[in-house]
Amino acid sequence: MECYFDNAATTAVFPEVKDLMVKIMEEDYGNPSSLHMKGVEAERYIKQSATRIAKELKCQEKELTFTSGGTESNNLAIIGAAMSKRRQGRHIICSSIEHASVSAPVEFLEKEGYEITYIGVDENGRLNLDELKNALREDTILVSTMYVNNEIGVIEPIEEISKIVKEFNENIVYHVDGVQAFGKMRFSPKRLGVDLMSFSGHKIHGPKGSGVLYIKDRLLMRPIIYGGGQQNAMRSGTENVPAIAGMGLAAELMYRDNEKKMEHIRELKKSFIDRVTALENVYDNSGDAPHIMSISFVGVRSEVMLHALEDKEIYVSAGSACSSNKPHVSNVLKALKLPQERLESTLRFSFCEDNTMEQVDYAVGVIGKLLPMLRRYTR
Repeated sequence: MECYFDNAATTAVFPEVKDLMVKIMEEDYGNPSSLHMKGVEAERYIKQSATRIAKELKCQEKELTFTSGGTESNNLAIIGAAMSKRRQGRHIICSSIEHASVSAPVEFLEKEGYEITYIGVDENGRLNLDELKNALREDTILVSTMYVNNEIGVIEPIEEISKIVKEFNENIVYHVDGVQAFGKMRFSPKRLGVDLMSFSGHKIHGPKGSGVLYIKDRLLMRPIIYGGGQQNAMRSGTENVPAIAGMGLAAELMYRDNEKKMEHIRELKKSFIDRVTALENVYDNSGDAPHIMSISFVGVRSEVMLHALEDKEIYVSAGSACSSNKPHVSNVLKALKLPQERLESTLRFSFCEDNTMEQVDYAVGVIGKLLPMLRRYTR
């Protein structure tokens, strides 16, 4: 039985999304900047996608800028905000458990003369709010935190963080990496008090190479890609119409009966955790996000367990897909202050609505048989 439990890395594209994208590539392939009818048709798809996503985020269509994915959205948000605010200050705050697409542009800005403060988390991965309060300064221009952690699934208190930041200085820009929250939770960036929020299409059964950045109306931002001035000059370049249209449709489909889908996923996760942690020296590190589960199999290295499961057609990851192909211990797990034996033995399982209880039954059974054998081999 094949069990794909790596949906936080990427998801299978919805059939309806695939069909729409093929239609655009074969029939409605015009350049959206062209003035003729083919161009008008292409532009219509972009507007329709903006309408679909704005409806789910309860924002204005003009507040959405389409990108090539979560990484570009995060880079545009962080570098664009920092560059536009550099006369007001050069101090940036972010958490110690950010995705590489946030931590890397922050490190780039540090080399450019910005000062960075990293905020720690508690043993569950929740941001230390007192530490945040103490870190805020007169020259702080940007705060960046994720909504749902991609490795352990902890949900950060975004509304509380925003309140702390904005009460200190309403001109500080607050950016949230919303990639793992989009499609799994209902929220509005505006109601959360967020200025910038990043999203990705391929985590919600849309195509890879699709993303969007919410930019609060009238927020001053500097683009990082220059050219023909598309998307109000915020992101130049001919728009990827099939990907943009595909992401918009995926968002609409993902939020249809969303509560029912998430309840199903929560049941899978709870059943999996309850049964797998009943095994000897197996520990749960998971947060409250419905779809992400972090499990430590003490006595077996992560990559050994990963490949043993792969042999049984069970597909999981050893952390973020963007960095799990490089041998290193996760910064997220280190931030939780887990003992070394758990740092080296943790795998991430992530679910979607297509996963079944039969797959969970099969996977738990396989793990129960593999663990004693792999531990003996390791010793």
